[in-house]
Amino acid sequence: MEPMVLLNALVTRLLFVLHSLIGVWRVTAAKKEPKYWLLALLNLLLCLETGLTLKFKQGRGYKWFSPAIFLYLICIVPSLWLLEIHHGTQYCGNEPGAVQVNVSNPDFNQSRDSSHGSEGTGHHIIQTAKVLVNQLSTICETVWTLALHQTFLLLLVVGRWLLPIGVEITRDQLSQLLLMFVGTAADILEFASETLDIEDVRKNYALINAILAVWTWSMLQFPLDLAVQHIGCKPAASTRRIPSLLLCRYSAELWNIGVSLFIQDGPFFIVRSILMGHFRIFNQMLVFFTAKNILVVTLQLYRLAVITIDFRATILQKSRKGEVSCCPCEPYEASTHANTDQDTEMKEFVAFPPKEESQAPSEDQ
Repeated sequence: MEPMVLLNALVTRLLFVLHSLIGVWRVTAAKKEPKYWLLALLNLLLCLETGLTLKFKQGRGYKWFSPAIFLYLICIVPSLWLLEIHHGTQYCGNEPGAVQVNVSNPDFNQSRDSSHGSEGTGHHIIQTAKVLVNQLSTICETVWTLALHQTFLLLLVVGRWLLPIGVEITRDQLSQLLLMFVGTAADILEFASETLDIEDVRKNYALINAILAVWTWSMLQFPLDLAVQHIGCKPAASTRRIPSLLLCRYSAELWNIGVSLFIQDGPFFIVRSILMGHFRIFNQMLVFFTAKNILVVTLQLYRLAVITIDFRATILQKSRKGEVSCCPCEPYEASTHANTDQDTEMKEFVAFPPKEESQAPSEDQ
């Protein structure tokens, strides 16, 4: 096993565990009940995954799916749910001093002076750390919750970058995936913070649970790498049906469209429409992001139509030449013993060719 692969695998999972433990600590402090420390046991799943990955995959990732990211979601999402629900019952001042760490208090200055006068640098660092921990404990829970949301999404992107990649994904594909994750994380953070900060939403626990459910649903796209990988289909097995051909050639594009319509922008648009239409909640940012979701969904449907038209034109051209291709890099000539059902489906799919092509003489003539 390569030393850098082992180091990256261990460091990334250690960051996941530490962040998850901070979330559990904040839940225990907010609820003031030690029983919530049991949430830390979820990290045992991540530890088990680490051992299995190091043993069977030499620390490298899997194809299409990242178990470490998925288990990290399982560890941290329950804590964020509890903090968001508790958020609605806690008052937090809006003064700037209430959300900032004050490191200029007398205790801090006294400890700093005494450390310079009679004690070494090590004692000074310990005293400074104690003061900072005490100050962090006094920060409002709403600020802690937002900070956990922000660091959570940043750690998902950075962690996916640091995790060793498998042999099935290239560095070029990984860079594309990370750029997509940055934009996706920003949209998800905006959705959670913008909707949950509305005062009328905070008064309705059903709305809070619904928004958190949609937020959790949108997070499920992070463990998957299908957005940058094409399905490795074999021509002989994939040319029997038109849907198989379409999925084989445009698998990554279709996954991106499906994520936008059914996991992210589609559900976000539904939630925001319900807030405005049923609950009569309006503000400038809510209207703007609703319009943005509508635009994205429309463009994704337009993209789907373009892909379908292009695929239909390709099939029409190939059928006239007597060959079918699964992917541009894998040409495949049709067999003389092809299934008649396949020929029938091909004819139905290209039953309405363009006028100028329909007037052209056929090869049989």
